[in-house]
Amino acid sequence: MIKRIAHLCIISKDLTATEKFYTTALGLKKAFYFLRNGTVTGFYLAVGDDSFIEVFLTDQTPDGKSSAIQHFCLEVDSIDEIAARVKKAGYEISEKQLGSDKSWQAWIIDPNGVKIELHEYTSESSQMTRADISH
Repeated sequence: MIKRIAHLCIISKDLTATEKFYTTALGLKKAFYFLRNGTVTGFYLAVGDDSFIEVFLTDQTPDGKSSAIQHFCLEVDSIDEIAARVKKAGYEISEKQLGSDKSWQAWIIDPNGVKIELHEYTSESSQMTRADISH
């Protein structure tokens, strides 16, 4: 049985900028670092209790027009609160809108060009009701 996403991996040319974005704008906590010969080569960010975002240093990140990760989605308690935090940290976020799945959503892009969808579920969200979505 699959319980949750264990982690998503992001490659980064700038670990400092990536860490700042995820900890400052989104409020995630660093779980641990990867070290090689005493040098930080990556880190894990905790997303809830047992889910993580894994980040590794590389010189081969996408140019912002494409990404190895199409996007990933984070469930949030309040998109309004996250949007205020993201803007205060100096980053852009889309306007909140109600998606076809009846969940509130907003979008941001990290410094590596990774698209992040934020979801705030409602009592009618397909994720809660398991109702099919018709377009």
